[in-house]
Amino acid sequence: MNKWTQPLDWGRPAGAGGGRRSVPAAHHYFAFLSYSHEDTAAADWLHQELERFRVPSSLAGRLTANGVVPKRLTPIFRDQHELAAGHDLNDEIRTALELSRCLIVLCSPAAAKSKWTNAEIALFKRIHPDGCIIAAVIAGEPLASDFPGREEEECFPPALVAKYNRRGKPTGKKTEPLAADLREGKGGKRIGFLKIVAGILGVGLDDLVQRETTRRQRRLAYLAAASLAGMVVTSTLAVTAIQARDSARDQRREAEGLIGFMLGDLRDKLEPIGRLDALDGVGSRVLAYYQKEGTSDLSDAALSQRSRALSLMAEVANARGNFDAASRFYREAMAGTAESIRRDPSDPERLFEHAQNVFYFGQMRRTLGDLKTAESAMREYKRLADQMVALGPDNMKWRMEEQYAEFDLGVLLQDQRRFAEAATQFRDSLTTIEAISTADPSNGDYQASISESLSWLGDAFAAQGRFDEAQAAYQRRIAVLDGLLAAKRDVDYRQRLVTAHRSLGDLYVERGQRDLAIGEFRAAISQGDALTALEPNNAQWLAYAMTARSHLARQLLAARQLDEAGSVVDFTCRAADELTARDPKKPNFRAGLASCLLLRARLTLATGEKGQALALASRGASIARSVHTTDPTADAYFVAGAYRRVGDIQKALGNADAAQSAWTEALAAMPANAVEQPNETALHAAILLRLGRQAGAAPLIGKLDRMGYRDPDFRQ
Repeated sequence: MNKWTQPLDWGRPAGAGGGRRSVPAAHHYFAFLSYSHEDTAAADWLHQELERFRVPSSLAGRLTANGVVPKRLTPIFRDQHELAAGHDLNDEIRTALELSRCLIVLCSPAAAKSKWTNAEIALFKRIHPDGCIIAAVIAGEPLASDFPGREEEECFPPALVAKYNRRGKPTGKKTEPLAADLREGKGGKRIGFLKIVAGILGVGLDDLVQRETTRRQRRLAYLAAASLAGMVVTSTLAVTAIQARDSARDQRREAEGLIGFMLGDLRDKLEPIGRLDALDGVGSRVLAYYQKEGTSDLSDAALSQRSRALSLMAEVANARGNFDAASRFYREAMAGTAESIRRDPSDPERLFEHAQNVFYFGQMRRTLGDLKTAESAMREYKRLADQMVALGPDNMKWRMEEQYAEFDLGVLLQDQRRFAEAATQFRDSLTTIEAISTADPSNGDYQASISESLSWLGDAFAAQGRFDEAQAAYQRRIAVLDGLLAAKRDVDYRQRLVTAHRSLGDLYVERGQRDLAIGEFRAAISQGDALTALEPNNAQWLAYAMTARSHLARQLLAARQLDEAGSVVDFTCRAADELTARDPKKPNFRAGLASCLLLRARLTLATGEKGQALALASRGASIARSVHTTDPTADAYFVAGAYRRVGDIQKALGNADAAQSAWTEALAAMPANAVEQPNETALHAAILLRLGRQAGAAPLIGKLDRMGYRDPDFRQ
């Protein structure tokens, strides 16, 4: 997923990693044991071992992602009867699956072919889309069916490797389950069993292995004490020391487990309901804990936890609009993840964690207008992504980070109006995501990323007056989105199509192809209306529909199609009024209101109501001055365009001096020495001509001619 879903929006999708499991409170069984009845002996052994297993006291009562850790793993459900007599799972099985915290699948070639084992897995995934499933391999070979000629060795049932979405629906993709190996000679049966227990409890394998080790240590200590009577006191002290050490270690592990929960599942539950105060409290408590420990003495895991806590506090500060504090927290988080890399520079996961902090720090600096620092951060982010790919060239996650980095750096360069450099970055981003998509051409996320790279690449080309290349990029983007929308009626694709058609329409205007432009604006409106019909109260979608109509209205007014222009302007103004009433400070809503007033001014001027036209245009220009987006240069040209219209109306009223004053104000609003886009160059030239400065306008007009700029409104 790209960090920007639409141009000028900076936001990273939450949950870059895999989703965490959440377990309902009401579970009657700790696990459901699913197996082929050819494997009954193995099922008997595992069932007996699980139900007699005693959870270490240091773990019992701990809250994990799978719920509260119990003292005993009982009851475990297993089906004792053959199901061959029926055609479907019976009610008892369905109820047991629904009431089970986890599903354990005994995997063997027999299980892989078992209709009922497969049915039990599929039903569990439908009931518990994020549920805990553990594959216990007792025979055969996992994923052997991926290799021609070895299909008979396959031990994973088909449903086990099928990926289901959060609604419990199969996606058609594959996933790799959590597995424990119980086969002889494959790592140890006892370790495999402990992996299963750890999966059910939601704790680390080390917690259980340590318990086994501690038990053996105590047994040896007691034997030594019994055999060495003369060293009773010394042995007692040694045992006490071991116990104290183990107790301290258990306490630390339990504290860090709680911190992991606070930074993981608890955070995921608090973020959607907007409990920023609670999140802030979580981060503060974690930092206070690690401050007592001393940063230099932290283990790798603790150092990572501390950095995550700092990142959390930075996110909270960002959500509250405290960007300086967010930047400060991200700097501290970066220091921690940089130390992790120093300890092991060959670990791509550490590089990934550091890269996320670097990216978000760059985002904060961009928000504050510090584009130079933001650019440095994005270049560092790209360097880290390149390192990840070098360490794991076949890892799609690292390849996507590389694509994000190329894309994000392009956006920073575009922000600085370094359009040629930005185009190079967007082309690299496009090349990378195209290469990734060849491995999975039907992947909607990859295709959506292709469409976004094409969008920004088209914008960079259009900003340079490279109209042929921009048109090809925009047209290809629309084709990609049309294909995605045909395959899946996703509102995100429709939303992107609104801006895609609008961008192509704007390009056609600049090329002098007004009829084609009007067609694209109508297509944008159609997609926007389809969105608002689904959710009329969605402000963003209403803003999309409003903006598409304002672009259409400009062309209808220029073409003197006043009746239709009037109805389009009416809609635009109603939408602008509604949006500014909801949030009068939002820049794009205020820009929409200013545009609406300027359009209505042009319409009333065309129908002969000149006095009213001047009042509308003057109010629109005043509002334009209050619009402050993340692009102050574009804001300045917006103000200049508004005062150009005020001057045109003053001239139509016969107020020559007032017209000259308005045009002078328009020229003064323009930023000095700015790198202009073609439409901005045209506006600049138009104002100079109105002020009688033909010599200054001539080189600008020559530049536009060489580009092929043919906007009919400008030519008039």
